[in-house]
Amino acid sequence: MIIVLNPDATQQQIDHIVERVTKLGLTPHVSKGVERTIIGVIGPEDILRVTPLEVFPGVEKVMPVLAPYKLVSREFKPDNSVITLDNGVKIGTNKIVVMAGPCAIENKEVLLETAQEIKNAGATILRGGAFKPRTSPYSFQGLGEEGLKYLVEVGKKLGLATVSEVMDPRDIGLMVKYVDIMQIGARNMQNFNLLKEVGQTKKPVILKRGMSSTIKEWLMSAEYILAGGNFNVILCERGIRTFEEYTRNSLDISSIPAVKHLSHLPIIVDPSHATGRWNLVPAVAKAAVAAGADGLLIEVHVRPEEALSDGNQSLIPSRFKELMQELRVIAKAVGREL
Repeated sequence: MIIVLNPDATQQQIDHIVERVTKLGLTPHVSKGVERTIIGVIGPEDILRVTPLEVFPGVEKVMPVLAPYKLVSREFKPDNSVITLDNGVKIGTNKIVVMAGPCAIENKEVLLETAQEIKNAGATILRGGAFKPRTSPYSFQGLGEEGLKYLVEVGKKLGLATVSEVMDPRDIGLMVKYVDIMQIGARNMQNFNLLKEVGQTKKPVILKRGMSSTIKEWLMSAEYILAGGNFNVILCERGIRTFEEYTRNSLDISSIPAVKHLSHLPIIVDPSHATGRWNLVPAVAKAAVAAGADGLLIEVHVRPEEALSDGNQSLIPSRFKELMQELRVIAKAVGREL
């Protein structure tokens, strides 16, 4: 249920509604927009149906949220959400944000060399995996906390925000301590215990779409995080599994405008995992920007032939620099900047 307040509703009236709603055993979420303040109310529908919320002072109208994802929906928050990182980088504005770096953190030297290259090209966020979910148990599994220490050291040295994947609820404390953004990978999109625990933090989260998940299922997973109190969620389209074998996955470009229509959350695209081939990454990245993506997550490695993970889909720095120049032209053409 959504309580739409009058434009002149006072803070005292807002606090009164929140207090009364809480006493009913319901959970209120206040969202202040440019023109209106609304209160999303989550709880048993039978209580909502018999409680005359319309009579509260300051209330203009009360509307049901039709979508099963309540807090994630555009109905709950008509304005776009903007996620602000500790270093001031904003995701969800007119400026497209680029996150780049190696799939896996292998050592500090390679990470620093790659980070310097992506910063010079215009990226503002350094990505790097410390815990790696691999199909084979014999593949490189990541450096763990040691890798996170390298990531934060390099990020601070170069003034880059950082993002890395969390796989286990037991590692959330480490992630909150070290990185600016936690990433939940496709394989964990419906790991509900992980989603609930991440929801208890205020740390920004990138939630990747599951490899066989519908948009509705994806948004419902995001709802778990918001329901826990963490509204700093960034959705990431990384392709879904189809019958096509040439590419690693099939990027659903239509999910970008679809999510923009259904939800207030920002959406970014990972063209590296979507294609699995470095030579396809630039075209897909440009298509994502043209379709309205708020950011990109791109794998870059100074020596991909030596990479311990996903070297075949990683761009070398010179190609990444060229791509960034091309993306600026496309961003300008669609009324945005990069």
